[in-house]
Amino acid sequence: MSGLKLFRTTNDGMTEVVPRLAEIEADVQGLIEANMETLLGVRFLASEYGTGPVHGGRIDSLGLDENGSPVIVEYKRGVDAGVIMQGLFYLARLMDHRAEFERLVRDRLGVTAASQVLWSGPRLICIAGGFTRYDIHAVREHRRSIDLVRYQFLGRDLIGLETAASVGGGMQVPRRARRRAVAQAAADVQEASMVELADAVDEVLLGLGDGVKSVERKQYRAYQRLRNFACLCPPQRSKLLVYLKVDPKDIDLVPRFTRDVSGIGHHGTGDLEVQLRTLKDVERAQYLFRLSYAAA
Repeated sequence: MSGLKLFRTTNDGMTEVVPRLAEIEADVQGLIEANMETLLGVRFLASEYGTGPVHGGRIDSLGLDENGSPVIVEYKRGVDAGVIMQGLFYLARLMDHRAEFERLVRDRLGVTAASQVLWSGPRLICIAGGFTRYDIHAVREHRRSIDLVRYQFLGRDLIGLETAASVGGGMQVPRRARRRAVAQAAADVQEASMVELADAVDEVLLGLGDGVKSVERKQYRAYQRLRNFACLCPPQRSKLLVYLKVDPKDIDLVPRFTRDVSGIGHHGTGDLEVQLRTLKDVERAQYLFRLSYAAA
């Protein structure tokens, strides 16, 4: 990882764990595909997926993320300037063959997952040993949702993933549009104060880091880095519910503020429910937001 050094404690003192790249690209691909949901928050669908005689290529990995967005993952062992353009080429092909992708989702994950594919926010994740400053600039100028992820093997049993750049593309909802949606939801429950509350939560979550993106679904708005770290549900009559990727066992639960929902069905992702009724609650919840953001 850039600027990071890792040391292992031994009987003789400290030994530096020297980072290395994979011997071959397939080593990275195989490891990611076998653990895709844990590492990327993406459900694995297919490997080396053929794009047909016209496109004449093979998508390294296909998946579906936590919000139902289609995901293409492309891998390179080291630094390769072509990985982004290659991935965008495949992404364009995927958008032109939506029915084919939905059939694949139905076959792998079932009818419900296939019916909820979010075509407004397809994603490209490029995983490589490194990226140039030109790569990072290029994705920030592009309208698609792209994540550049550096990998490194550390010792015999560790892998490090670092997000080098992340842009939201089509999944970003303009702030004015988000406010209109929140205002409409608040009007429906006759609670205008919920508009201010939801806007404050939105501002805090988006302000946690440069790479934070929001994804709008009917049941919730997800905030993500590489993975979801918070999901904000539409306003209820007197409160907002936010679900976080924080283990409820790691914190002291407070009645009417935090709740363990690991065994309870709910919209969005995350096992910790945070109930917000006032702006003071938003301030009080910020350390929980940061915990979830750090874990994403």
